[in-house]
Amino acid sequence: GTAFSGYAFCFIRDPNNIHVMRRWDGGDPGLNNQKTPTCLLLDPHGNFHSFGYAARDHFHDLESQDAKKWLYFEKFKMNLYNAEEITKDSTIAAVNGKEISAMKVFSLSLKFFKEHALQELGDQSSISISNSDVRWVLTVPAIWRESAKQFMRQAAYQAGLAKPEDPEQLLIALEPEAASIYCRRLRKIELVDEAPRTRLMQVLFPEDLAEIPDRLKPATELLDGMKYMVVDCGGGTVDITVHAMDSNKGCLQELYKAAGGPYGSVSVDIAFEKLLEKMFTLEFFNQYKTKRPAGWVDFMLAFESRKRSASPFKDNPLNVSIPFSLFDYYRKCKNQNVESAIRKYDNKNIRWSSEGMLRLTPAGMLELFQPTLDNIIRVIDAIFEQEQINGAVNYIFLVGGFAESPLLQKHIRDAFKDKDIQIIIPQGTSLCVLKGATLFGLDPTIVRIRRPKVTYGVGVLNKFVEGKHDPSKKVVGKDGQAWVTDIFDPFVKSGQAIAQGDAVTRSYTPAKSSQKTIVVNIYVCDSETVRYITDKSVSRCGTLTIDLSQLDPEDLVRHCGASSLRRGKRRELQLTMQFGETEIKVSAVDVLTR
Repeated sequence: GTAFSGYAFCFIRDPNNIHVMRRWDGGDPGLNNQKTPTCLLLDPHGNFHSFGYAARDHFHDLESQDAKKWLYFEKFKMNLYNAEEITKDSTIAAVNGKEISAMKVFSLSLKFFKEHALQELGDQSSISISNSDVRWVLTVPAIWRESAKQFMRQAAYQAGLAKPEDPEQLLIALEPEAASIYCRRLRKIELVDEAPRTRLMQVLFPEDLAEIPDRLKPATELLDGMKYMVVDCGGGTVDITVHAMDSNKGCLQELYKAAGGPYGSVSVDIAFEKLLEKMFTLEFFNQYKTKRPAGWVDFMLAFESRKRSASPFKDNPLNVSIPFSLFDYYRKCKNQNVESAIRKYDNKNIRWSSEGMLRLTPAGMLELFQPTLDNIIRVIDAIFEQEQINGAVNYIFLVGGFAESPLLQKHIRDAFKDKDIQIIIPQGTSLCVLKGATLFGLDPTIVRIRRPKVTYGVGVLNKFVEGKHDPSKKVVGKDGQAWVTDIFDPFVKSGQAIAQGDAVTRSYTPAKSSQKTIVVNIYVCDSETVRYITDKSVSRCGTLTIDLSQLDPEDLVRHCGASSLRRGKRRELQLTMQFGETEIKVSAVDVLTR
């Protein structure tokens, strides 16, 4: 995950018993440490040192001069969402500003989890378990581009989870889909109350016994055709899908393409950073992050604790501890103290605490949350307005680590209280994706129909038609034939319903009979009406190279026939895109040589 990561597993012989790894070394006092922070630490030579709590704590304990030499990465998963183009050569900046290969950062992180999980599996089982005995499931946001999914697969190959020769050992699961698979099994006793309980302890008196059977009933009655929405609020992104129950063995079909955006809990952190920049200036904080990186990590950790405890049902102020390094560095740079900067900012919701802390009123904390909360509601409302949905959603499942926030929970409930929709919030929302991904690994066919978020196609050369094609794209061959370049030939359109295993095959011929290779570029775009691959909304997401090396004369005659060769028959290329799964598979066949 963006902010925190974890893993779960089950044995095929006992599919209903899902084990979640909860024993992480370290941990934050006062917080539920069901996952470990997504933090990677490399030594000054770029070698792996640690991951998670161990990485964060070791980096925090380094002397400031030493810390500047170490490479510390946190919340780096968002790079795959924010980057305009992702390649194997993409880089990620450490806290100290030094950039290294993004592939190295992700593969080392996945390798840590692989080794940790195999050790745990060995401890849980009476027999030795090797990597080849495991089917791995890696979760990614549904709103990610195909290039980001492919990047994660390549990183997993480098980490040793699977090999390119055996791609089926590694499944890519879409996070809201995984949560959806798990949420269907919830019972009422596993849900979060709308408000805090009035009793300190829930004690069952005899008169309460009648409630027990009802609380053990399923939380939802998902009958055939019922529609429900999954709002997966994670650390980096909010991912939303809408599913309907399919009469085909209780499977699911996606009703609308995945939606969402960068509205996870990290966006609240960004709002806090902007607040600090206003109080202390952007120039100072950029210097502080570089010169005192461990102090910066400590400061954001203190805010994380306060952010999690923010609640609409509490009216007490929230105190954020300020690290000593900030007091010291601000005095050196500005010849002023931190207290004067906070007082000078003069905001009634942000005050200096006599204990030397930054004090936020509940209204001040809500101010940091508000833009993110409004964006989430805006995306959900936009989905409800779509013709495919037509407002007919029976349930909203609120899941993900950010969904544990009481502020977010109340905001969602209040926004849709006038609609005939039941808001379902499971206990332990941060584990729904993990548990659902494990179930997905047992049955990857459970989602029968999906809808792509973008339109997929290839660039081709067609005969030029006057009045139809752009004259600037006209080219004329030696034989006088006019052609138009850069035509976008779509294979599947955004939002189109696709059943699992559906494939589209098209036939093409090389532009020149003398070509030794054909390079096929795969393009994506948000629009359904795009005409050319050079249009602004179109981007390349993959490339296939097909070898057309000439065969010897006898082989050519055998494959084509002598009469076809005399007529100058061109080679035929069949390009197939297979849809309906979490990843799109593209293959090409030279018909002549098969």
